[in-house]
Amino acid sequence: MSQVSIVIPTLNEAVSLGRTLRQLTLLNPPAFEVIVVDGGSDDETLAVAKQCFESFNQLLCVQVLSSEQRGRSIQMNYGASAATGDILCFLHADTWVPDDLITVIEQTLVEPTIACGGFISLMSGSQTTRWGISLHNYLKTYYAPLLFKPHLFFRGLRLLFGDQVMFCRRTDFWDCDGFDEALPIMEDGDLCLRLVKKGRIYLVNRIVHSSDRRVAKWGSCKANAIYLYIGFLWGIGVDANYLKQFYQDIR
Repeated sequence: MSQVSIVIPTLNEAVSLGRTLRQLTLLNPPAFEVIVVDGGSDDETLAVAKQCFESFNQLLCVQVLSSEQRGRSIQMNYGASAATGDILCFLHADTWVPDDLITVIEQTLVEPTIACGGFISLMSGSQTTRWGISLHNYLKTYYAPLLFKPHLFFRGLRLLFGDQVMFCRRTDFWDCDGFDEALPIMEDGDLCLRLVKKGRIYLVNRIVHSSDRRVAKWGSCKANAIYLYIGFLWGIGVDANYLKQFYQDIR
């Protein structure tokens, strides 16, 4: 049986983190360990994480780390460096997973030709489900690599993003040098481009639920336009540091 380490980068996630950690206590079988890596939150994120650590320590092995530098790539690499499981699973603090997550991950990576996997992300809020954007994000997994990297698409490249709960073998992750810490966004797509050298990138036919807070703030039309704009420019090679200005942090 594999040992799955779940890494959760956080920054001002006090509202979402408690629910995410509570759901992780329901995993059957359980995760080997959960590592929360905070990037300098100025809300109650650390307090929520530590409270969950104290409350769930019989159900969930939780480590709470503080990164000296802020940035999702930096924090996820920091968490991965502290992980001791043979599989790494990267989970956003506002994403909720099924209770058989570990089994699905293990059954996916038992296939040696698969290097990385992720789930279908269903974006939803307290009173609505964003069916249109969720469908587009699903299709983007396929059409983006087919459009921009067709030679890699036919070798098994699919483009996964953070809210799809990416997972891979720890050895493959470090063989590819982990996430590029110079990238403020699109670090997940960039990792897929490197992991495909190890094997196929696979979209699991299962759903995870992600917060729609960004769409709720922007509105569906603006959100779709921004996602398409950023995706297209990144696909043709525009620097992610330039693209970050269009992708504001929303908590």
